[in-house]
Amino acid sequence: MPVRRSLLADPVLEVAPRLLGMVLRSTTDEGTVAVRLTEVEAYDGPNDPGSHAYRGQTPRNTVMFGPPGFLYVYFTYGMHFCMNVSASPDGQPSAILLRAGEIVEGADLARARRLPGTPAANGVLPGAARKRVNGNPDRDLARGPARMCVALAIGRDDNGADLLSRTSHVQLLPGPGFEGEPSTGPRVGLREAADWPWRFWIPDDPTVSPYRPHVPKRRG
Repeated sequence: MPVRRSLLADPVLEVAPRLLGMVLRSTTDEGTVAVRLTEVEAYDGPNDPGSHAYRGQTPRNTVMFGPPGFLYVYFTYGMHFCMNVSASPDGQPSAILLRAGEIVEGADLARARRLPGTPAANGVLPGAARKRVNGNPDRDLARGPARMCVALAIGRDDNGADLLSRTSHVQLLPGPGFEGEPSTGPRVGLREAADWPWRFWIPDDPTVSPYRPHVPKRRG
């Protein structure tokens, strides 16, 4: 049974750590892949210079302005997709980026989607990911937001999916949960509000992604 919407309707900094240990399950014609979430990042709309919604509503970020529990998918760097869960009450634009997780169902299918030469369903398989996946352990299958989208076959067509509907092809489920104290730290790759400790992860979990700060491009 999907997560209750009320669990996602609180302020985003309260909701984000609640996602740790929950399961995101995606079913396509190829089969089902499910990920236990181990790392997330919170984004707080107009209160957050790092948020896509900081300067108001656009066609791209509309899902953030709606009810909690919907999937916000965006294309970035001209290469890959990232996905978020909308949070907070309807009309308060906030979202939680899903950064990393452990494959708990459909590992064979997740491996096939990440293998070189295998097209990613509904998305793009970055060349760099193709090089890294060979020989890597399963911990790397969804270790990073782009990898997770490839493993789950999440792409542009999934933007706006209701994760809490029993009939949705992609669902957010309670899973085993996480009862401990999450680790916190700065968000990854941001130019604005880069030092805000709004990234949450399960301590010592091997699937948590490595931290990389934003590096400004040098002008030649």
